[in-house]
Amino acid sequence: MTEDTPQTLIDRLDELLETERTALLAGNLETIAALLARKEALIDALNRMQPNDRGALEKLHEKITRNQALLDGALQGIRRVAARMAAVRRIRRSLETYDQSGRRQVIDGEVVHKVEKRA
Repeated sequence: MTEDTPQTLIDRLDELLETERTALLAGNLETIAALLARKEALIDALNRMQPNDRGALEKLHEKITRNQALLDGALQGIRRVAARMAAVRRIRRSLETYDQSGRRQVIDGEVVHKVEKRA
């Protein structure tokens, strides 16, 4: 087994960050989750070695920052979908309106499940 050099770790992390970016853009959350442990391990290994190639490290930092912004956007989208789904569920249970005086009124919804048999 060969010993990793700082450059091989940088190259592996760079490749992983590109894979992560592709997964983020495609919305493939399973792949993103699977890459997390490898990414952490590579970053930890680089931190232990303290490589001197400042330019390569700055490029990695830019990619990490870019991917983090994409991940934040994906999480924000997921939160919005969850909030919208909760609002739709609330609407199904009741409807909120206002009367002539501006007071809020709640009209309870009734979910009727019927099965109709036809001969």
